[in-house]
Amino acid sequence: MLRLGPLTVLAGPSGSGKTSALRAYDALARLGGGAELGAVFADPGACVPERARPDAQRRRGFRIGCTADGAEGPVHLDVAVQAEPELRIVGERLTADGVVLLETALRDPGRRAVQAAWHTAGSAPVTRAPLPDDRLGTPLLPLRVAGKTDGQRRVLAAAEQMVVALRSVFACDPLPGRMREPVPTGSGRLLGGCDNLADVLGRTRVECGRRHAQFVAAVRTGCAGPVEDVLAEPVVGGVIRALIDRGDGVRTGLGRLGYGELRYLALALVLFTGPGVLEVDPAGEVPAALQTLTVLADGFDRGLDVRQRAELLRLAARMCERGHIRFVGAVADASWAERAEGVTVVHLSP
Repeated sequence: MLRLGPLTVLAGPSGSGKTSALRAYDALARLGGGAELGAVFADPGACVPERARPDAQRRRGFRIGCTADGAEGPVHLDVAVQAEPELRIVGERLTADGVVLLETALRDPGRRAVQAAWHTAGSAPVTRAPLPDDRLGTPLLPLRVAGKTDGQRRVLAAAEQMVVALRSVFACDPLPGRMREPVPTGSGRLLGGCDNLADVLGRTRVECGRRHAQFVAAVRTGCAGPVEDVLAEPVVGGVIRALIDRGDGVRTGLGRLGYGELRYLALALVLFTGPGVLEVDPAGEVPAALQTLTVLADGFDRGLDVRQRAELLRLAARMCERGHIRFVGAVADASWAERAEGVTVVHLSP
């Protein structure tokens, strides 16, 4: 189990499981948002532990899970996924304070369903019904549980706490090679690879002048040369490109920036924005002011110099302290982050 704080850095050598942990987090978030199992695990066989042996029915799989703390106390979710011979959820358990609130199990392999039982604490201790085996059961509970008894209301509250905690996750890995080119005008929502950064800049610069000014100040700290503004402009062909205004009549296209500068600029933009600007599934049932965005950044310090990584970590700590963002980054060596205020460093080993 990995204990994550508002700002967490996973550290360890190659093969220690940093990327696997971030992928599991992202997978749980997508399942919590109602995604189908096949859309989340395109290559499920790669998730099966190398030494796992098939059972008598030639089945192999893996487990993922998490704990979400909140008003209902720690709520635990554990999911068993069968990867071979066919992809399906074969078991799920939602527990709080030692009470099993939801439990599913595969009873009949010939049916595309699992048997579910959820806590009722009424005239009958549990209610049983089939649930699909290609989706997580916890997000489906509000559609199945009436909420008439104290037990049912407890199930709904725990499920809501878990689903809200898992929603609004943005896996971010800026790809400078794609960021250098002009892009078509689109939705204005940033993609995980930040390919469409120019399109998003055109939106954020207009929508929130205060945040944009803070973003420009951060870019000024992490990029070479003077920086008066960061903007987007249309070019021939119906596309737009991103530019840095140097303040002396010179504008530098992002194509001229270095690899580390582009990654720094993109990550800074992510930290200053929210669910409405990033390509995430926001928790619509939660007021925008109370929503928390979780950013996952594998290879967080890749291509960054000492100054850039320190400034991004300081910026992430500042935004996490405000309570509207959580950040989990993965690095090989976190010695530079160990003493930073507000940072939780989790050391992993192969």
